[in-house]
Amino acid sequence: MPTLLRVDSSPMFQNSVSRQLTEEFVQRWKALHPDARVISRDLNQTQLVPVTAQWVLAAYTPEERRSPEHKQILELSDTLIAELEAADEYVIGVPMHNFSIPSTAKLWIDLIARVGKTFTYAEGKPKGLLERKKATFLVASGQKYDAGSPFAALNFIEPYLRAVSAFLGVTQTIFINAGGTASLRSAGADRAAFLQPFVEAVSTQVV
Repeated sequence: MPTLLRVDSSPMFQNSVSRQLTEEFVQRWKALHPDARVISRDLNQTQLVPVTAQWVLAAYTPEERRSPEHKQILELSDTLIAELEAADEYVIGVPMHNFSIPSTAKLWIDLIARVGKTFTYAEGKPKGLLERKKATFLVASGQKYDAGSPFAALNFIEPYLRAVSAFLGVTQTIFINAGGTASLRSAGADRAAFLQPFVEAVSTQVV
């Protein structure tokens, strides 16, 4: 059974462009895969906490030697990683915050990037363990940061997420950038017209 993991990181909920695009992706994907499964992970409704020294100690303790406290510390990380392992494909909504990803998305990455779980070292070189997966990132930003635009050098989202994905073994990554969302704050802005080209771009990526 094909499985899609949907991850949302915007705090704007119903006003979020990235959430609207992930919803569009999911609905189109479900239409093509009516008997498939969708796992939804809302990072703004998940109690994410920063990685601590105790977390690192638990993660690097061999599984057979972990105490009940270690297992409790790693419980959320285990759950988030299990979602990634169960899915064949990911769609991830990411708004730009200060030229990079939201803090919730960074906490999620910190919890899923675990040695022996999502990556390992073979002969001293890192090897990603989330292989044969596809990730589509739907990025919303107030300005346009596409290649060739005046602000392109300030877009740290795409290079960072490409690097992290590849490190974890996900080499098939697609980015759809919905730039210019600041225009939606003006009086009389046509949200549907603004979204239309990005919705069409999403439709071309759903298979």
